[in-house]
Amino acid sequence: MHTKKSKKEKKRLFLISITIMGLLTLLVATVYNDWKQILNNRKLTSELTKEYANLLDEEAKLNAEITKLQDDTYLARYAKEKYMLSSDGDTIIKWNK
Repeated sequence: MHTKKSKKEKKRLFLISITIMGLLTLLVATVYNDWKQILNNRKLTSELTKEYANLLDEEAKLNAEITKLQDDTYLARYAKEKYMLSSDGDTIIKWNK
């Protein structure tokens, strides 16, 4: 036996279908935005990790330089080379690079 659906039932099914489609669209859009944000965060994490490694290397070099500058002999040689300071009797020769 085949019964025809009334207009009221058809309207109700149509509204339910539209509501479900709207919710699914909203769900897909939300998941897409979240996934996009996750990918951006991974990229940023990778970049920041590289920058952090570079900063750690730079810190190690600066700490080594600090240690060297605390040595009076190194400090005197550094000042002579960098700022062309001399002691009595020293001859300064400047090389052009």
